[in-house]
Amino acid sequence: MPVACRPPAPAPRPAPRRLFRALAGALLCLGCGLLPAADGPLAPADARWLDRVTYGLDSATLARYRALGRKRFLDEQLQGGGDDPALAAVLADLPITREDPLELVQAAEAEGRRIQNLASDEDRQQARQAQNQLAGQLAYETARRHLLRAVLSPHQLQEQMVWFWMNHFNLYQAKGNLRYTLADFEERAVRPHALGRFRDLLLATMTHPAMLVYLDNAQSSAGRINENYARELLELHTLGVDGGYGQQDVQELARVLTGLGVDATPGTPRLRADGQPFLLRRGLFEFNPTRHDFLDKTLLGTRIPAAGFPEVEQVADLLAAQPATARFICRKLALYFLGQEPSPALAQELGRTFLRSRGDIAAVLRVLCGSRDFTGAPAFKDPVHYVVGALRLAYDGKRPGNMKPVVNWLNQLGEPLYGHLTPDGYPVLPAAWSSPAQLVKRFEIARAIGGGNAGLFDSEDGQPAAATGFPLLSSRLFYEAIEPALSPGTRQALDQAASQQEWNTFLLSSPEFMMR
Repeated sequence: MPVACRPPAPAPRPAPRRLFRALAGALLCLGCGLLPAADGPLAPADARWLDRVTYGLDSATLARYRALGRKRFLDEQLQGGGDDPALAAVLADLPITREDPLELVQAAEAEGRRIQNLASDEDRQQARQAQNQLAGQLAYETARRHLLRAVLSPHQLQEQMVWFWMNHFNLYQAKGNLRYTLADFEERAVRPHALGRFRDLLLATMTHPAMLVYLDNAQSSAGRINENYARELLELHTLGVDGGYGQQDVQELARVLTGLGVDATPGTPRLRADGQPFLLRRGLFEFNPTRHDFLDKTLLGTRIPAAGFPEVEQVADLLAAQPATARFICRKLALYFLGQEPSPALAQELGRTFLRSRGDIAAVLRVLCGSRDFTGAPAFKDPVHYVVGALRLAYDGKRPGNMKPVVNWLNQLGEPLYGHLTPDGYPVLPAAWSSPAQLVKRFEIARAIGGGNAGLFDSEDGQPAAATGFPLLSSRLFYEAIEPALSPGTRQALDQAASQQEWNTFLLSSPEFMMR
């Protein structure tokens, strides 16, 4: 290979590679991965562990892992946290961060009434188009904020769990007015509870306007009950399709959920005196007692006394405490991180931990991340993990200014954020994402990122950047954490690259980089 085409040499190693691999293996054996890692190449098991706890490696993550060791690094990740100051400043400038969903919906409804009164069909069409563009911009800003955190946040496990729960409690942004409430659902209902207790997360989603609109509960009332949300709440959100419930349970739960809805009108609704104490309003959310079925219910053999909104809280407690919920949630978590069924022993331990800790998500993740299964067979990345991981490796802490290319890539790969029509969310098993067409598209994305011409550093209005942020993937990070696990075929392909751009492309489209 000509010297001019060879990637830049790594920083000098303080000792031969073989010695460092031996030391890393010794540390892993002596401390079960709990001791701080030595300098030099990372053991493949450590690299895979990090690649699953995070969206993918960058230099800051590797340095933190070396400083803390596996146990303390996991402790830190399980704590989560807010945005670091630099990222918080960027996110604070996003208009979506300052928007109030109640005001957005009120403005949209007022604009809808104005459009209806316009004189001509052409005027109405143009006005609706402008309104749709505004709603689309809100959805894009929601995705942009999500992706910036996924790429840049040091709280990588937390960011993965936000995406996991957003997919578990799936919303389809194009339904109704969801694009006005989507950002608030992620920020207020999901993010605060992503590593907390499942019961709190469940109740937050049950009482959020976005979910109530998406699954049609906002139209459900005593005498005109819609069972859609009740069915999905049992089948997809808690017990699972084989969770031991029947149609009678769906009907009873639907009765409990009557009265949960949305109201954007200002002021307090007119109620009879005996109903006023039961009224509950928080922003767009409303529990309206005039729409609630005030009779006792029985769910899963448990009596739910008529009480108004406290019935909803009792149901959240009941569903979160079911062994079927523990099995369903823990299995899905294992599939998400492992890409395959957990071993029977791990599945049992995860379920026991869920029930013993009363649904403590961090406690379940501690067991999962500490298991032998966690560093077992590699699994094919879904599109979100592939694209975010590529950006983390390629730009290594640099902040892309323009996320429109990233949103487009996810659209092309079939996993757009908030774009799954049905409430089951995107599949978590790798087989859904490993088609030949998917691989071809990933190669094109690898070439766009590796060539440094993807427009990621252009301004949001399309003005080209003064510097493109050309990625230099043949870095110390590569030699220490990625290169040791590459196959001979991938090494040979990299050696034959004719340029740095081609070398980058080959690495990002390699079989090893497709796996986690």
